[in-house]
Amino acid sequence: MFTVTLRTSGRRFDVMSGETVLEAAQRAGIALPYSCRAGVCGSCKAVLMEGRCEYPRNPPMALDVHDRVHHAVLLCQAVPASDLVLEAREVTSVEDVTRRRLTVRVRRKWQLAPDVIGLHLQPASDELRLNWLPGQYLDVLLDGGRRRPFSIANGPQADGVIELHVRHVAGGGFTSWVSDVLKESDTLRIEGPLGTFVPREDSERPMVFMAGGTGFAPVKAILEHFLALGTRRSIDVYWGARSEVDLYLRTLAEKWAATAANLRFHAVLSDPEQARLASMREGLMHEAVLEDRPDLSGHDVYISGPPAMIDAGRKLFIDAGLPEDRLYYDSFDYAPDVLAQILVGRAGIAEA
Repeated sequence: MFTVTLRTSGRRFDVMSGETVLEAAQRAGIALPYSCRAGVCGSCKAVLMEGRCEYPRNPPMALDVHDRVHHAVLLCQAVPASDLVLEAREVTSVEDVTRRRLTVRVRRKWQLAPDVIGLHLQPASDELRLNWLPGQYLDVLLDGGRRRPFSIANGPQADGVIELHVRHVAGGGFTSWVSDVLKESDTLRIEGPLGTFVPREDSERPMVFMAGGTGFAPVKAILEHFLALGTRRSIDVYWGARSEVDLYLRTLAEKWAATAANLRFHAVLSDPEQARLASMREGLMHEAVLEDRPDLSGHDVYISGPPAMIDAGRKLFIDAGLPEDRLYYDSFDYAPDVLAQILVGRAGIAEA
């Protein structure tokens, strides 16, 4: 057993043999930032001040040469090989939110886009409603210990309804089942809330939100939270996709911009032909953000989407003056068990 000390707060917790730093912190009730839990997104990055750790599960793919030179570690994969002293952000706002398992019933299922299903889930009659912070996610629990994470697209409701946006992935067994088989009144087993992509209310700085595809789901929840609070902070919302139809709640975002004088909505399409056909802004989102806001030193930035988008935005936004501790992101790609299978396959190919 080893001990981890968080240098800023002085808090300490023990790590059992084979346990990651993130797992041990969660067991101790300490909220450290994380998202994908697979070593891909970099949300759980911290600086190792003292000690040594190993990566026996997945390689720390989110660490580049610069990160390694500056002794960065990924808490979701790092297993201590000695006592550690870490410089890590803590997200204390989520520490009092209870994580639990419950059964939910599909109250409503509808088509948001050709490949995106909307779901309203409601706790079964004998279950208490789930509590969460806007921007967090949940895991759908499947047979064999498998999990599938989905961002929650709304904040807590009095009736307990949970909104999900599920993209149908070609060849994806669970998302195909949701699209083709799941029906209203069916039940699912879930666990949540999870994640630390939540509103930071201790700031008056302008905010920039950047969402890729169904990364709009947690951004929607956080924005609705800030709008309900009546925030006067300047807000720029960038939502990017390949085609116009993929911006499946565009009218909602445009309604925000029309009714909130401090909010501006920017739709961006990456496919040049689709952008021309729709008479919409063309290009990549991070390029659009920097074109509009070349100096981000006075902003807070929230990003949600696939790891490649987040990685590009993270590097360029920091170069544009954004302090890394004001960059909040929610990354989603493969579920950890699917990613592990892919990595094993890659290793087999490399050895062949």
